[in-house]
Amino acid sequence: MRILLAHNSTYYPGSGGGDKSNRLLMEALAARGHTVRVVARIERFGDAGHKKFVADLLARGVQGEEIEPGAVRFSRNGVEALTLTRDSHWRGFFASHIEAFSPDVIVTSTDDPAQLLFDLAVKSSARVVHLVRATIAVPFGPDSSGLSAERTARLRQADAIVGVSEYVAAYCREHGGLDATHVPISLLESGEPSHVGRFENPYITMANPCAVKGIDIFLGIADRLPEISFAAVPMWGTTAADRAELARRPNIRILDPVDEIDDLLRVTRVMLVPSVWHEARSRMIVEALSRGVPVVASGLGGIREAMMGVDYVLPVKPVERYRPAVDEHMVPVAVVPPQDVSPWVEVVRLLATDRDHWNELSARSRAAALGYLAQLSVEPFEALLLGLTQKPKKGVAATPAGDDRKKLLALMLKQKQPAKPQSNPWLPVTGPAPRLICLPYAGAGSMSYRKWEVGLTVAPVLLPARETRLAEPPVTSMPDLVQHLVTALASLWGEPYAIYGHSMGAVIGFELIRQLRRRGMRLPAALLVSGARAPQFRRGWAPPPELSQDDFIAELRRLEGVPPKILDNPELLKLALPALMADARLYRTYTYTEDSPLETPIFAYGGNRDPNVTVAHVESWREQTTGQFTCRIFDGGHFFIESQREEFLAALSADLRAAGLFR
Repeated sequence: MRILLAHNSTYYPGSGGGDKSNRLLMEALAARGHTVRVVARIERFGDAGHKKFVADLLARGVQGEEIEPGAVRFSRNGVEALTLTRDSHWRGFFASHIEAFSPDVIVTSTDDPAQLLFDLAVKSSARVVHLVRATIAVPFGPDSSGLSAERTARLRQADAIVGVSEYVAAYCREHGGLDATHVPISLLESGEPSHVGRFENPYITMANPCAVKGIDIFLGIADRLPEISFAAVPMWGTTAADRAELARRPNIRILDPVDEIDDLLRVTRVMLVPSVWHEARSRMIVEALSRGVPVVASGLGGIREAMMGVDYVLPVKPVERYRPAVDEHMVPVAVVPPQDVSPWVEVVRLLATDRDHWNELSARSRAAALGYLAQLSVEPFEALLLGLTQKPKKGVAATPAGDDRKKLLALMLKQKQPAKPQSNPWLPVTGPAPRLICLPYAGAGSMSYRKWEVGLTVAPVLLPARETRLAEPPVTSMPDLVQHLVTALASLWGEPYAIYGHSMGAVIGFELIRQLRRRGMRLPAALLVSGARAPQFRRGWAPPPELSQDDFIAELRRLEGVPPKILDNPELLKLALPALMADARLYRTYTYTEDSPLETPIFAYGGNRDPNVTVAHVESWREQTTGQFTCRIFDGGHFFIESQREEFLAALSADLRAAGLFR
């Protein structure tokens, strides 16, 4: 694809979270083989701004080329960036590059609240994807700083609206009537983040101290704790008056923004995010947690998602209105209610003085973030873009793709089988029918199945207490879980589907089908189960006592009940244990009840070296259907689905074809 980003600020070097997120998103798409161009601008046009911009690039080892009067071109990590510097003909500059580049997709965002670039994008032949990174910048709803029915209506011309968090996507649907979805668009650098969090780090830090970010709370904490050292990093929202207030405090040090976040976090003991507006998500929170730096944040907007169930989330009084004015940075002036800083003072004092508590919270913070980052990918966003290029543009007749582009798209779709992201937390991604609904083994999330290619849409189910649902309590009763699934996946039951489950997931799938049958609902074309004893082995089952944590981990190792990549990583294991133990409780207390066999065909798979599930256990699934039954045994242990993935997925695909789901 040819992808054009409309970036209404400095793309690089840019210190804002949205700037960095857009940059990493574009670089990830370029790394996937797409042609990516960015059209950007500097904050203040003119000769001085131009010279500073070129110097800033050179200081970072980037050579800029002046391609036309007042525009600089450079390339970074596979992305071509064109930045307007001298002249203010911004719309004309962007329009000329739409014509010259002829993009398949134009990506716009809320860094253009006046829709100067969005308006040009929707008038082009390209599909338009609008990223909502801040609800203050949308023209609707209670978070907005400027309501406009006209601009809200214009947003409906976008081919897709993508929220940076589930909170933002839901806000757009509820208050703007927009068909918004959430997929990851705030990526982090590749590789495991450095572990720079230390109790010895000198500062309690706040980035971008300003009114909406909670500078009053930050100043109040510093005033109440004069013996503690604080640091502030002025950024896009910090006014001259804010700087003056910071400078008046002897225990606050003002630091310059940094290109490398590690440079800031290695001097940070605790990161404060006391926002009083409804944050869309907060990149800083994830950056800090992933490096073992505890975060103390408010709970507004998408912040709870970013905190991933880790302490501390504290109360604030949110901004309720904005004055009809902007400050020196063209940011709407918020009316901030008086705040009670007492809870903040107590938590900061605790984290600044109690080493043991700090160490425990640091470890939990990093483990949660690493678990999240392990499944973070540009692929869902890429799939969304590819899907749009296969559909007519809103309000414009579809333009047939060239033969070469059609071949490329067909190849990528065949390789990826991309799924269309949804907002249902139980179903993070799905796509068109027919679908293979995949239920997890103990402790697993949706990522275990997302890269499977079986010839139809893979729809992995995400249970509570893992991945993006880490903060939710687990479900520990099989009947309760099945009832939840019947309701949560209701939109899928009317179209062709099959159900697959590994280990615990196999029994969940079996009981789910029995419940659907009781309700007279459409049944799947097939039940596919792996690594699981037939459910009748739980006939008359008396649950044994719950194991201690150490014995539980030892049992997991003995039975090969969890992939080695989790068992051998202490941080990931610590993160996964709550869900693992909850799932073990769910399966340990499961008792089979008699009912007539299913008519649904069953395909059962096992490993010939599974220490807990024998070939006889797998073959006994035959008793649970009056329809077709097929049993396949693979070389391997409990996780033969990983060690023999290619062979297993080929068999799975063949059996789905035999069940009549596709030709």
